[in-house]
Amino acid sequence: MSITILAIGLMVFFAHFLSLQFRRTNIPDVLVLMLAGILLGPVLGIVAPQDFGKVGSVVATIALVVILFESGTSLNLGVLGKSLATTGVLSLVCFALSAVIAALVGFYALDLPWVPAVLLGVTLGGTSSAVVIPMVDALRLSEKPAAVLVLESALTDVLCIVGVFALLQVYTQGGVEPGRLVGSVLSTLVFAAIIGVLGGVGWMLVLGKIRDFPNTISSTLAYVFIVYGLTEQLGFSGAIAALALGVTMTNFESFGLGRIQSLSSKSIEPLNEIDRVFYRESVFLLKTYFFVYLGISIHFGAAHLALAAILMTALIFAMRIGLTRFVYRDAAYTLRDSAITSMMAPKGLAAAVLAGLPLQYGVAGGETIRDTTYMVVLVSIALCALLVAVYPLPGMQKFYSRTLGKPAISNTQET
Repeated sequence: MSITILAIGLMVFFAHFLSLQFRRTNIPDVLVLMLAGILLGPVLGIVAPQDFGKVGSVVATIALVVILFESGTSLNLGVLGKSLATTGVLSLVCFALSAVIAALVGFYALDLPWVPAVLLGVTLGGTSSAVVIPMVDALRLSEKPAAVLVLESALTDVLCIVGVFALLQVYTQGGVEPGRLVGSVLSTLVFAAIIGVLGGVGWMLVLGKIRDFPNTISSTLAYVFIVYGLTEQLGFSGAIAALALGVTMTNFESFGLGRIQSLSSKSIEPLNEIDRVFYRESVFLLKTYFFVYLGISIHFGAAHLALAAILMTALIFAMRIGLTRFVYRDAAYTLRDSAITSMMAPKGLAAAVLAGLPLQYGVAGGETIRDTTYMVVLVSIALCALLVAVYPLPGMQKFYSRTLGKPAISNTQET
């Protein structure tokens, strides 16, 4: 037990060191943390996911919720509104094309039947909030592309989850109604956002009184967990609700809540700087343990699965470069904004969790889907990290300038 406690303490200091190195070398800390997990788990066999019991998956979900909420508190509603159209195109088209690429590779290279191949594609269609948001924050992108990437990662998580369960219904029951599927997606998004906004308004009305009690700095995060849990219980997206709650609590004036304050005796209590510092520290700690746990959880399959995973990842990243050029035609997006956006296609928590469901449902090729997904998670995060690390090189900037149709500018102008 003493060794475990010692390792937990050392891990935090190691994560601080990695964050510092990220700013200096552009080598993302999330990749090194995941590699540390792979070393501790699959390589050396010191720990296994089973050693954590239910705690591991719970911590992973908590990490996702806190990351989404904290990112929501940093989004400006004006910028958010301007980026919605771009977010919609990038999210839906990239999700669809990524799913098609993965499904085709699964069908032709892995000999999966069509339904399992499409299941694999939908599982890998999204981008990971837990990977994208910390990297976007560390890379200090402009507000608009940062908002696009945060929203894309949250929306595609929902599309992955709804899509996989719909396909499992097709496999087990023989069919699903398209209209009901579209309605399910829309209701999941819209009602979750409404719950998040109303939850944010309600919390701000009582936050002033809550602060009169001692030791309440963590009460807002506890409230976020309550909103997330209730939203999931109602059958909607808790992730979208957590994001909407965070946006509401820092953009309450844009929602017209100042009028509520003037018309009633209730006072609106916004988040203060102490709250924000606490949330950032929480994200840092949870991110540290999440990516180590993710590395521990990865299954290494046969060599042909690894080759298929590399092929899928390469094709998805290549497709995303072309899509980014189309979506970011506006001169307002700099070369660096466009290049970083084209790199942000890593897979993570949602894909890793969904990967095991086909096997549980008895889908043919379920084990292949699971092991391939785990490999794609590793390869996609590694490729994303590598591209971010080498982007400052002049040759890479020239490459992205040509492929994205953006004029190259110096590093000092871009940072």
